[in-house]
Amino acid sequence: MLIASYIPSALTQILEEVIVDAARIPLSVIQAPFAIDRIEREQIVRAQTQLGLDESLASIPGLVLQNRFNFAQDLRISIRGFGARANFGIRGVKILVDGIPETLADGQGGIDSIDLTSIGSIEVLRGPSSSLYGNASGGVIRIESNFDRPDSGLEARLAIGGNGYRKNQIHINGKSDNKQLSYIASLSRLDIEGYREHSEHQNSLFNGRMRYIFKDNGTLKIAVNHTDQPQANDPGGVNLVTLLDDRTAARDRNIALNAGEALEQTRIGLIYQRNLGRSGELSIRNYHVWRDFEGRIPIAGNGVIDINRYYNGGGLMYQHKNTLAGMGSTSVIGVDYDYQDDDRERFENLNGLSGNQVLKQTEKVTSHAVYLQNQLQINDRWLLSSGLRYDNISFSVDDFRENNSASRSLDQLSPMLASSYALNDQTSIYANISTSFETPTTTELALVDETGLNSELAPQVATSYEFGIKGRFINESSLAQKHAYTLSVFSIDVEKEIIGIEDNLGRDIFINAGESTRHGIEFSLKSQLSESFSSSLAYTYSDFSYKKFVDKNNNDYSGNELPGLPQDTLHVAINYQHEAGLFATVEALYLGQFSLDNANTETMDSSLVTDLRGGYNFTMNGLSIEPFIGISNLFNEVYSANARINAFGGRFYESGPDRNLYAGVSIRHNFTH
Repeated sequence: MLIASYIPSALTQILEEVIVDAARIPLSVIQAPFAIDRIEREQIVRAQTQLGLDESLASIPGLVLQNRFNFAQDLRISIRGFGARANFGIRGVKILVDGIPETLADGQGGIDSIDLTSIGSIEVLRGPSSSLYGNASGGVIRIESNFDRPDSGLEARLAIGGNGYRKNQIHINGKSDNKQLSYIASLSRLDIEGYREHSEHQNSLFNGRMRYIFKDNGTLKIAVNHTDQPQANDPGGVNLVTLLDDRTAARDRNIALNAGEALEQTRIGLIYQRNLGRSGELSIRNYHVWRDFEGRIPIAGNGVIDINRYYNGGGLMYQHKNTLAGMGSTSVIGVDYDYQDDDRERFENLNGLSGNQVLKQTEKVTSHAVYLQNQLQINDRWLLSSGLRYDNISFSVDDFRENNSASRSLDQLSPMLASSYALNDQTSIYANISTSFETPTTTELALVDETGLNSELAPQVATSYEFGIKGRFINESSLAQKHAYTLSVFSIDVEKEIIGIEDNLGRDIFINAGESTRHGIEFSLKSQLSESFSSSLAYTYSDFSYKKFVDKNNNDYSGNELPGLPQDTLHVAINYQHEAGLFATVEALYLGQFSLDNANTETMDSSLVTDLRGGYNFTMNGLSIEPFIGISNLFNEVYSANARINAFGGRFYESGPDRNLYAGVSIRHNFTH
């Protein structure tokens, strides 16, 4: 007899009123005047390798995900072009886990400490969102833990596969008898040798979450997270000749100088929420993070980087519901504070060992913000939303070697206006005008040949215009056939676009382009085809180009495509779920060709990568057991998993792995009360 595992279908939202919180004020997906998607737990964990967020985010239009197999550089996430410039870390996209940011005060983000096993849902808000979240908010990824799972139990999962892949996980969750206390704890270990030379990776992760609901309408969430990543080697980019000769080859210099990184991080965060009467709600958050980082880049002169980082932050938000001239009104006022303190040293890289110290400085970033937001329900069909946020971000460098200390202060006012109109109970149209800004990160502000700060590099500012339609419908002749769709059309004007260029020594230099334009169309369709079959489709058309860009060498790139962003992307998935416990998914991701440099002289070929996975869920002796198997790159597509934009010497390419097999098993024991 099958005991159905608690994995709500990603397609339950087709007919249900799914509420999303990424826009700060809770709204249904159809009513929200923004492009918002929600991914459920099934799509994140079931029969996946769980190497990264890209496995589940690929089904959302407007996103381009690269670099999943180079753990030293981190996953590159681009939303409508925001984040595409990142050669390491995540730029231009705000990431939050249970309301606590994974994005630093300077705008750089990372996902190496996110525990996929504990995730209950992911919401993605596409498009500029600085009126909501401030700096580096070209899009928002909001992750929520799985506190609301109805059963309590202990689960173990083991997976092994090609290229030395091995991941072990143990997970426990539960609730107190009175349901006031909920807890989640997990421990995981990932080891992978990698497809390419010099791409080994190890990571151990502990994640603990607790939620307590007080009898006075208050809720406290506490999160504790520890990451130990002793090894993440960087094989580097190679030129086309090397790529065609040996797809597994690493760049020689990366091997010689042992390029890669190691890190250890501890995070503590809490959020307290309390209802104040029937119409008010107060939310307070606070977090602290300690991170030790050692990086080795393939540069002899100063290629060993040692960063001792402490960052913290907090915020207060008050939400009030009332009636304004007979219309329902929800208002939000809040303040945010984030602080970043980096003790940075750099040393000579002597064949992977630290040599003489060449830099010692402390870098500090402080961010203060205040924001207002209002949502007005004009009538049963028409919703109007507006927002305004002011951010002030200060950077300072204290140089302990050459006394080249410096400071900068940047501020920005970010407005937003949005509206949705329900054509009927199942269909709505929406439009919005929104803005975003991105300050340069501390790494991007660093001068190449001296200490201090780049006083010429300015923040990137964007204004977006968007129109869309959302709907869902049932095939009346077959009630098992249900469909949900979204269509978004947008145009974004970007001023002072931040561009990274690699010099002949492999160092990244950052400059501002004059102006760029981004026009795009995004379409998604989710369908329940029958009781057993479902499907999803996501298509994106992107026309992104420099409107005005002349660099310091008088090269005119005006009219050229923005590099790193394909014109066409398409993701298709077909899912099978039998009531007896058998399940399977086949999915394909197509990326069209795209330019690799500002001059558009080099182009990445298009690719089509197909994955197949499946399993069987059954019970035995009170245990829920789920063996699974998968094939990545089913048809052995020859492709690059990452493109190093504007790389010197044509070293643009990082090959993706060929066909490989993985398999595993998940075993769960549910507690009885």
